[in-house]
This record gives sequence, structure tokens and C-alpha cells, in this order.
Amino acid sequence: FAAAGFTYAGMDCRGQCGLSEDPGGVTGTTLRGHIVRGLTDALNGQPEKLAFRQIFLDTAQLARVVMGMDYVDGSRVGVFGGSQGGALTVACAALVPTIKRLAPVYPFLSDYQRVWEMEQAKDAYDELKEWFRKFDPLHDREAAVFTALGYIDIQHLAERIEGDVLWTIGLTDTICPPSTQFAAYNRISSPKQMRIYPDYGHEGMPGRQDAIFQYLMAL
Repeated sequence: FAAAGFTYAGMDCRGQCGLSEDPGGVTGTTLRGHIVRGLTDALNGQPEKLAFRQIFLDTAQLARVVMGMDYVDGSRVGVFGGSQGGALTVACAALVPTIKRLAPVYPFLSDYQRVWEMEQAKDAYDELKEWFRKFDPLHDREAAVFTALGYIDIQHLAERIEGDVLWTIGLTDTICPPSTQFAAYNRISSPKQMRIYPDYGHEGMPGRQDAIFQYLMAL
């Protein structure tokens, strides 16, 4: 992208092994994962303590910083990423709707209730199961848990998107199940298209990177 003349910025997610730290300040478990980080606070009426709420806002802040640079045309900005980065792509474009193009790849963090009902709370979503096992084994608070997680569910942000969308999905994806992705995709009302790989899952896909590159070159 730099060689093609783009200004390129990549976000270092707080608390995920990079230089950006997450100093804490939440109540409850931090044993595993960022989905449940701050969930206890959210259940007690403080959804702003959810870790991914902060990370979503970080994407918007980065986008605005980039758009404000003297050598950047703020009307020609795109965003892309895969898995967690795909979720952050959707969140960023929703929170900064002037983003012109976005290219999420099998995004994470969508429709937690569906993940649970499909018994897919494993791998990337394993922390949901572990939270219930340790803190709500009888699921007395299940409805409240999924309501709280709605604050960091990209399907509820997707309708804010105004930019053009190129979405990539693998239909055998068991990490971020396709139906959870469609929950977000179907709420987007701006121009959109989906590249579907019927025989691929949460993995590399032939031609994907080239397609995204050409798509963003049109900015």
C-alpha cells in the first residue's frame, strides 16, 4: 500500500502483546479473552467498561488522526482487516461513517447469542463458555449477559456504515461462523458485495489479498 502511494496505519490493540498497554480498571475476571473483560461491570450497569468498547473507540480515534493529517485526503480513506481486524473494520467504519471503503474479512465479534445457540463457544469464543462455567453455571443471568454483550456486537453497529463494502467470507468457517457474519452484513444498507469462498474457512484464500488491494486502489 505504501508503494502504491497510500498512507498506511495499523492499530496496535491495547493489551494484546504490543506496545499499547491496557492498565486495567475493571471488576471481575481477566482470565481469558477480551470479550468478557469488563462484563461484570457491564452487568452492573457500566457497559462502558467493556474492553472491546474501548478498542472500538480506539479505531475511530486512529481514523480521525489519519484523516486529519495534512497529506491525507480525508474523503478517500479505507479500512480493512481480518477476524478481530474484520470486526474492528466494521466498528471503525460505523463510528466514522465518512470512511469511503471497507473490506472486512470473516469478522469476529458478531451475534454472540447465535454463537452460543450453535454450540460454537470454542476457539475464539471459548471465553463465553468459561465465563458461564465459572460465574453463572446455572445460566441464571444468561439473558442479561447477552444483552450486555450487545454493546460490543458489530451487528448493532453495522447499520451506521455509509461507505462501500467488500466482505469476504468462507462458508466452512467454524471460528467465526458464517451465520454470525450475515447477522452484521444484512444490516448494512450502503453499497455492498460479498466474496464467498464455499470450501474455505478461517484461513488464507486464493486471490483475496489481490482483490482487496484492487478494491482499495479505487479510492
